[in-house]
Amino acid sequence: MPRDYYIGLMSGTSLDGIDAGLYDFTEQQAQVIDFYYQAYPDKLKEKIQQISSVKTMSLLDYGKLDTQLGEFYAQACLNLLKQSQIKASQIKAIGSHGQTLYHSPNTALPFSLQIGDPNIICQRTNITTIADFRRKDIAAGGQGAPLVPAFHHALFYNPSKNNVIVNIGGIANITILPKDASQAVTGFDTGPGNTLMNHWINHHKNKAYDDNGDWAKTGIIQHKLLPQLKSDSYFSLTIPKSTGTEYFSEQWLTQNLSTQPQYNPEDIQRTLCQLTAETIAEAILLYGPETDNVLVCGGGVHNQTLMNSLSDCLKTPVLSTENLGVPPDQVEAMAFAWLAKQSLEGLTGNLPAATGAGASVILGGIYQT
Repeated sequence: MPRDYYIGLMSGTSLDGIDAGLYDFTEQQAQVIDFYYQAYPDKLKEKIQQISSVKTMSLLDYGKLDTQLGEFYAQACLNLLKQSQIKASQIKAIGSHGQTLYHSPNTALPFSLQIGDPNIICQRTNITTIADFRRKDIAAGGQGAPLVPAFHHALFYNPSKNNVIVNIGGIANITILPKDASQAVTGFDTGPGNTLMNHWINHHKNKAYDDNGDWAKTGIIQHKLLPQLKSDSYFSLTIPKSTGTEYFSEQWLTQNLSTQPQYNPEDIQRTLCQLTAETIAEAILLYGPETDNVLVCGGGVHNQTLMNSLSDCLKTPVLSTENLGVPPDQVEAMAFAWLAKQSLEGLTGNLPAATGAGASVILGGIYQT
């Protein structure tokens, strides 16, 4: 029996690199076959960070970066296939999220921009590639995010437990999965995940991230700064809602700190960690008060200080998705492989209750071999 192989490509708001996962959806089960991670070269990462920071670029630079990322993603797929010893002809499709440069769902002319030319991915790999998932949802009146709740429902729904899935990347998002199938599945971005902590440790320690939250652990929560950070209007917006690192940016942090006394850098790091934990926890308590389990995926699962803080804020167990047999670093790549399968089969991929779209729609553009 032919296997139902798909590749998912995810490069998130943490700007660390590309996750390439190979998954088997035969008989509607999601099985991990292989996984390949490729960090962004320093110059490429710096270029993306600079563009995300200044929010402007020339058309020439845009085109060059789109092409460069397309080549990078294609090579990650080829490396994954070589590693897994599976032929390109066996893969049904690649689902490529692309690298988000700007997410702007609430403007008069809403849009979400992800780049990484799928034409190049398709041509280099000789595999049908599906990309540009977010804009169809926006065209249908939605936020274009989060798109993973539909996959979370397919993978993690439990008729005997109210589960909440928390993805902590640069931005944090949650999916609320009621055990009562008649209740709507909801999901939204809670606010910053790792992005502010990453900015701060990069500025003071020249490190990309706070490994295990060890630096934050040395600091003290500043109880005058924390309420100011939490007073941002985003946190009180009703759902559906989504945000990005163009909003919770280094400039956002600098502006908030400018009205505060001088704090020790490690105290600010600890406070930013607490900001992420509390805003996630408060969103769960507000929209999923009867939650039985909180299942965490994304890079934030490796920050033990953050995980401990989240546990302290909630009375429910806080676990890694590893407990359900799904590697926490692969959930999003697996989601975009699944979304590619949905698109290729003519099935909808968004959840209007999560994105605010006026209808369920088939997502993405299909680039055929």
